Order: sequence, then structure tokens, then C-alpha cells
Amino acid sequence: MQKLKTLTDDLLVAMYAKGNNEAFDVLLNRHQSRVFSYILHIVKIHDLAEDIFQETFVKAIMTIKQGRYSESGKFSAWITRIAHNLIIDHYRQEKSENTVSTDEEDANFLNRKDLCEENIEDVMVVNQIHKDIKRIIKALPESQREVLIMRYYRNMSFKEIADATQVSINTALGRMRYAILNMRRIAEEHNIALTL
Repeated sequence: MQKLKTLTDDLLVAMYAKGNNEAFDVLLNRHQSRVFSYILHIVKIHDLAEDIFQETFVKAIMTIKQGRYSESGKFSAWITRIAHNLIIDHYRQEKSENTVSTDEEDANFLNRKDLCEENIEDVMVVNQIHKDIKRIIKALPESQREVLIMRYYRNMSFKEIADATQVSINTALGRMRYAILNMRRIAEEHNIALTL
């Protein structure tokens, strides 16, 4: 690990792409403080900044592992750009959720689903989705199930998950990535819809 700390970012990315997880740990340790500060400076909310920070590194892991990292520039600029794009995505999504268009003449504000109580059909569909998700989670390998439950049901950060499971943050992120990929695969194989 000590020897890896002297290597350039590009060499560490190449080593990680070939399966050396410690190389990513070095990258994470090298850049986490600056990336988190950048995100927090913009969003101003610590919990939101932590979520975007974690999403940034999950996206970086997936891009590198899928062989799609082709930056000729600096890793630090690339990872910051990912964070920046995720911040923009967050604000776009937030804006669209809070906006109602009045351009359409036939817009009926009294018949908006988000202003109505759920009907019995919606309740049944949501209950079925929850049952399906629980079944899929039970089918995951123990290590992936554990990380998924800690993250989504206990709202633990990846740092807290790594500490609790006594693995590196990189390993915790990797397990989460594989859990999500496996859930999608299982849902497709069994023709299960996980959204309304």
C-alpha cells in the first residue's frame, strides 16, 4: 500500500482496472477530501453532499471497471466533473419534481395523483413491489445483502458500512454495485417490475 502512494493517478487507475483494489483505495484517499469539499461548497447540506460524494465514486468505479475510462487529462478533473454533473442532475430532478406546467389547456389540477390519496390499486401494487424487492434481496449473496440493507434500510454511509463490516470503502462500494447489478438481473430473469 505504501508503495502505491507514490504512483501517479493514471497508473493507479490502470492497476485498479486490472483488479488491484488497493490502487482505488489510494485514489479515494488522495482525492476524497477535495471532492467532498467541492460538493459541500455547492450544495451546502452535509447529508446531501455525502450522498453525491458516494454516488460520484460509485460512478467512477463502474466507469473504470467497464473499461470506459479514457481520460488523457487528470483524474482529479475527471472525478470533479462527475461530481459536478451529479450535482446538476440533483438540482434538475428537484426542480422538475417541484414544477407543474400550466401550458397545457386541459391540465386538471383537481385530478393530480400527487394531490390525491392513494387508491386501493396503488396500495396493492406498491405492496407487491415491496414483497418482490424483499425476495430479490434474500437471493443476494450475504456480503451484498448486508451492504444493501445497511445503506438503504439503515441509511449508513459507505464509510460507516466499511467500518462495520471491516472492509475498505472500495470493497463496500463494489459490493453495493454488484448487489444492484444482481438485483436487476434477478428481476429481469423473473420478469419482475420494480417500479409503478
